[in-house]
Amino acid sequence: MYAVVSREKIHLPPGSVMRMPGTWQDYCILRDSRGDGSIPRIKYRNGEILLMSPLPRHGREAHLLARVVEILLDSEIRNYEAFTPITMDIPESGGIEPDYCFYIDNWQVAVGKDRIDWQVDPPPDLVIEIDVTTYTSAEDYAPYRVPEVWLFKKSGLKIYCLQGEVYQPQSISRYFPNVDLPILITQVLQVAAEQGTGFALRDLRQQLMQ
Repeated sequence: MYAVVSREKIHLPPGSVMRMPGTWQDYCILRDSRGDGSIPRIKYRNGEILLMSPLPRHGREAHLLARVVEILLDSEIRNYEAFTPITMDIPESGGIEPDYCFYIDNWQVAVGKDRIDWQVDPPPDLVIEIDVTTYTSAEDYAPYRVPEVWLFKKSGLKIYCLQGEVYQPQSISRYFPNVDLPILITQVLQVAAEQGTGFALRDLRQQLMQ
């Protein structure tokens, strides 16, 4: 039996995750019930709906990782397009909402776009997910053929690159091959925890300019 899904707004305690069986139509009802909001986060794949209400640290860490990406790209004078929040979905197949996504190599295809057709348009080059509740797997992005997925867990940054049909863990990013990202991000987070996010990001910019 599939769960009966209503159009009433859903409220989940921060940090909680709810799993339930459901159809694509159920997913669409839940997604649309939020209106212009982005909470709870909603994911659909293989006949299952997952809902997650993020903790404040979720948004803080997502913001910080995205700013690190932007600073690294700016330091190399590389163009990009970034989106958040954004819903990636393929009708009847899957739906997911990454914390941030970046078009780097394919930035030109995303310039000025109000909507992206995930069945036709190229996917983002990089997706970032903060995964403090085991809500997300890199494999969730396989239907969209996203080349690289970053999952930030309690144990630190995990980098996954799409190879064939599956994601394989990597020690370096294809977009920043000369940067030890797990160590860099750990250091930036530590500075942010001690002296604030603004200070940590300014410090990173200054280091890259030397």
